[in-house]
Amino acid sequence: LGAISGGWYSSHLLKRGVTTGRARKRAMFACALFALPVMFAVQASNIWIAVAFIGLACAAHQGFSTNLFALPGDLFPRYAQGTLVGLGGFAGAAGGFIASKSLGLLLDTVGSYQPFFIACGMAYLLALLVTHLLNPRYKAVTIAV
Repeated sequence: LGAISGGWYSSHLLKRGVTTGRARKRAMFACALFALPVMFAVQASNIWIAVAFIGLACAAHQGFSTNLFALPGDLFPRYAQGTLVGLGGFAGAAGGFIASKSLGLLLDTVGSYQPFFIACGMAYLLALLVTHLLNPRYKAVTIAV
């Protein structure tokens, strides 16, 4: 549901006349906000509340990813899009490897998942900030070949 909702929201904004860049960034921002409650999953008084926080974050991740994967198509020439998506997939896999190793070290050191969940909740806002700083006007990139 998260992927469908994230894509629907940006499409809805586009149909209302919002520019592509603003529509993508607004959808990603909304998803980033929906990921924030995962920071409180460890403190939840009931297992099902924790599950709900994590489930909401998973849905937010999918919505964020849907819009993130649209960026190469919006911003780069056709011949570069596959390479960019491949590099993004590699970076995601490497990040997953590093995160799993770091989580083990963190648990051994701190003894709690809390810092990890805080980092996960904040990661989407940070990613959106970096995306905005790299291309604030959401202008297409030209690549000399």
